[in-house]
Amino acid sequence: MELQRTPTAPVPMSDEQIMELYWQRNELAIRETDLKYKNYLLKVAYNIVRDRLDCEECLNDTYIGAWNAIPPARPHAFKAFLITIMRRIAVNRYHSNAKKGRVPSEMTVSLSELEGIVTERETPEDAYNAARLGEIISHFVHALSERGRYIFMSRYYMAETVDSIAHDLGVSRSTVNKELASIRRELKEKLESEGYTV
Repeated sequence: MELQRTPTAPVPMSDEQIMELYWQRNELAIRETDLKYKNYLLKVAYNIVRDRLDCEECLNDTYIGAWNAIPPARPHAFKAFLITIMRRIAVNRYHSNAKKGRVPSEMTVSLSELEGIVTERETPEDAYNAARLGEIISHFVHALSERGRYIFMSRYYMAETVDSIAHDLGVSRSTVNKELASIRRELKEKLESEGYTV
């Protein structure tokens, strides 16, 4: 009796191997990126735009963005690089949808939680202050514990739901809400100590 082989899933390339394909201008780079990161990138997009068709378009635009950026860029953290591109594209789509009155998004909820702590800037002088504000928030996030950083980034950068974060951490929804409230309070205190009126 002959044993039948079961088909195995293809093993994704390492990030270094994928980036080398981009540098060689080999279109296999897109396929390998898709194989390794498609589901994760779609999740990022869905958290923001909440529309499957928009997510697919954002994914295609992310691949084009990566193709156009590498070279000359050679990112140290390829996954973070892709997430940054996807997030920017999805947020732009979110704003476009908002203008059309189509915003059923977790992004709306997570941004509303930060209302009164971080405000949009309008004037050129405020643009300078916004850059300073970004640095302060970045330092604040890096100073958080690993768990606090994960919670903050998941909620306010990746627009994950509280339930999803709770599930990932194996804790209750109320635990995540308490930790988010504590982080927002600490951020508010930090910004006030730096001269921002909150």
